[in-house]
Amino acid sequence: MSQNMKKRVLGLVLCLALLLTVSFNGQVTAANEGEVKNVIFLVSDGMGATHTTLARWYKGAPLAAEEIVTGGVRTFSAESAITDSAPAATAFAAGYKSNTKYISVLPKTVTTPGVEPVQNQDIFKPVATILEGAKLAGKSTGLVATSNIQHATPAAFSAHHVNRNNYNELAEQQVYQQMDVVLGGGSQYLFPKELGGKREDKDNLYLKLREMGYDYVTSRSDLLASQNNKIWGMFASDAMSYNMDKESHEPSLAEMTQKAIEVLSKNNKGFFLFVEASKVDWASHANDPVGVISDVLAWDEAVKVALDFAKKDGKTLVITFSDHGNGGMSIGNKASDKNYDTLKVSSIIDPLKKAKLTGEGLEKKLNADRSNIKEVMAEYFGITDLTEEEIKTIKEARPGSLNYAAGPIISSRSYIGWTTNGHTGEDLFLYAYGPQKPTGMIDNTDVARIIAKAMKFDLDELNKKLFLNAREAFASVGATVSLDKSDEKNPVLVVTKGQAKAELPVSTNMFKMNGQTIYMKSLTILSEGTTYVPQEAIDLFITGTK
Repeated sequence: MSQNMKKRVLGLVLCLALLLTVSFNGQVTAANEGEVKNVIFLVSDGMGATHTTLARWYKGAPLAAEEIVTGGVRTFSAESAITDSAPAATAFAAGYKSNTKYISVLPKTVTTPGVEPVQNQDIFKPVATILEGAKLAGKSTGLVATSNIQHATPAAFSAHHVNRNNYNELAEQQVYQQMDVVLGGGSQYLFPKELGGKREDKDNLYLKLREMGYDYVTSRSDLLASQNNKIWGMFASDAMSYNMDKESHEPSLAEMTQKAIEVLSKNNKGFFLFVEASKVDWASHANDPVGVISDVLAWDEAVKVALDFAKKDGKTLVITFSDHGNGGMSIGNKASDKNYDTLKVSSIIDPLKKAKLTGEGLEKKLNADRSNIKEVMAEYFGITDLTEEEIKTIKEARPGSLNYAAGPIISSRSYIGWTTNGHTGEDLFLYAYGPQKPTGMIDNTDVARIIAKAMKFDLDELNKKLFLNAREAFASVGATVSLDKSDEKNPVLVVTKGQAKAELPVSTNMFKMNGQTIYMKSLTILSEGTTYVPQEAIDLFITGTK
């Protein structure tokens, strides 16, 4: 072969190799993929491009995440161009489009072009998540959030239910997932009503956590001092504060991320960690730019923690983005129609810099009759020219919603515009670093598949092992099943074959037979009348009947 021919062949081979790194949807992966031992997955809920732009101007320096921008993410759900957080999280946690409120279960309604409909027998079926896959692969797992940990996004990695608002049910599943580190808010969903909690089933999940060996911590100091390999941290009865409003006992998102990495990285097989800056979304719903800045910067500090670890480690994949847009925030509003091209950055940022608290934090400074509105707004928001209409709006704001009143007031003084108090449907930035990082424009469902591949398991195969129709699966070994609802709040799947009997309490990983309780690696799930069990349950029953 001539030298020129050899060069032409080599050129064709290189071109082919490059083409093979580009998937159908535009995802590009580095040709030298490298080994992925750990995955750190961060989400800033409800964050769009304007959110990060505003936060950068406010900070006066680039965000840590900006050095790892690699592409974009499409966010639509199975039924809408604008997604709810639950199906969004289901998409990137489990790889399937779903419906509003659905937590890692398949959809009933599919109307979005290009989304495959679900077969009737699979509607509401649970789908395996990348956290569950990581756990089965022997990796340590963790969840960190500033909302209650049972909120839609963290719940989608750790639970399965058709109603994202059923925090009691989601909390129980999370406890029995037996993750290694869980940090955030939501302690009230662990305790029965008799002890001041929200649970109606009388279960005290706090006691269960202690029985499982967790160090249960409720303060920043206790979290940072903990030497346990299993930590469950609850720093608020519901959601934690915005970072700008943070109480002294609350750790920052960056501190929680740092502690989670410290604990999880002890596992020689690696770890999977999910982190959420939850309340960027809530600030956006309220059109509160101060809350947005507060928690976008908190997310970025957590990203820096993850990147610092990944750069030293060399085998950690970091992925971060937002689940959807929110608020339709713009830098520039109707007041800047005639001067937008000469509008100084200081005109936008200086009014925001005067704020010492978010709109939510302001509410705690008002007295009972809200007669000190002018004083509070002057001291903590830097606004001394409130109109009578604005004072009335603040005075009449419902308890717990002052940010909906204060946010628009400071926005109007900062040339910040908003189009909605709801979510928006635009594509969003993708940030990634490390081996096998995704690039280009991808779908949110691709993220779960990319991470699963990096951690060396297949989600489709995992679904075949984790969520078998209990009636059909046990029938294949000659057994019958029934659902014991004598305790309506705590149903139990009962499996019988002759004299043999097994009990599987729903939403737990317990398998009870022959006087023994075995903790399985996966959960028993009741979803809209159908019970699903892991293959492990079938294997244990067969063993128990021998």
